[in-house]
Amino acid sequence: MSQITIPRAAVRGTAAGVIFMAFFGMLWAGIGIRGMQGWAFFVLIILSLLIGVILFIGAIVLIKKSSLLSNEVIKKDKEHWRKKNIWFGIIFSLEGLLIAITSFICTSTNHLDLFVPVMALIVGAHFFPLASLFQVPTYYITGTLLCLLATLVMLTFPVKTIINDHHIMVWWVSLGFGSALILWGTGVIVCFRGFRLISMAQNVADNGKWS
Repeated sequence: MSQITIPRAAVRGTAAGVIFMAFFGMLWAGIGIRGMQGWAFFVLIILSLLIGVILFIGAIVLIKKSSLLSNEVIKKDKEHWRKKNIWFGIIFSLEGLLIAITSFICTSTNHLDLFVPVMALIVGAHFFPLASLFQVPTYYITGTLLCLLATLVMLTFPVKTIINDHHIMVWWVSLGFGSALILWGTGVIVCFRGFRLISMAQNVADNGKWS
């Protein structure tokens, strides 16, 4: 019976996904913090940085552990990953272009309040092709949650409110922190997936020693 070899590139690709979730989760948290208009600024900053750093550390551990794995990739697999990376670049670029267009339209029409929820919809939508491209079903859930959150916020929440004479940008707070939690949660799941790949590779190696 042939054994499945888990290449180093697979684990490092997973680590890259964790880094993306950590970084963009912190960016969305920044939007939520901005919407708080100064309330609990330092506490929220420290908390968001702490979560991001923990995920970054998890990704670094994955990368270090992946150095023990095989770096042999057959020509077919190299071409396969090259095409995946090209499509990732296309999807990521299209996402950035749509966000830039949305920013221009919202600013030009004086509807800047719509920018954050529409951006959340764009970010959520871009996870669907990524889920298919990288065969990560979790991304379907991530995309769905982001789109549902943006839709729910726009349909049910007020744009702004005042609490004890303090202005709160409700859409920014809800979408900022909500999206951050979704992305960080995805990062945790993807990180565990990476460690599971490491464990599988170790089991394969151990079985090979005793076979």
